[in-house]
Amino acid sequence: MTAVTARVLGSGDTGIVNYTLIRNLSDEIRIPENGILSRTLYNDDRVKILAFGFAAGEELSAHTAPMPASIYIHSGDARLTLGEDTFDAQAGTLVHMAPQLTHGIFAKTPVIMLLHMYKQAR
Repeated sequence: MTAVTARVLGSGDTGIVNYTLIRNLSDEIRIPENGILSRTLYNDDRVKILAFGFAAGEELSAHTAPMPASIYIHSGDARLTLGEDTFDAQAGTLVHMAPQLTHGIFAKTPVIMLLHMYKQAR
């Protein structure tokens, strides 16, 4: 992961650009033989981004969160529970969830997932 805090934009332009660059998400999180691994990729006062690696057969049981969130399945096959609904999900699946929505994930195969949690203004 590359975190850049400042750079010169061009001739005479010294504006500050802040960003986090991840060239290959698969390099940032490994899938364990058993269990679930997570890693915070970014965190500020507005958003927290986590990567999860799930071994096949692992589950994050149904729960709620007080903030809006989105899930992106980077690789693998999973079963998502969203409220009363259950969906099969594969690489490329994206879902946005409202606060307090009950949700969970079961990894049918090894899975890499991104979770964005959008923090509320306080």
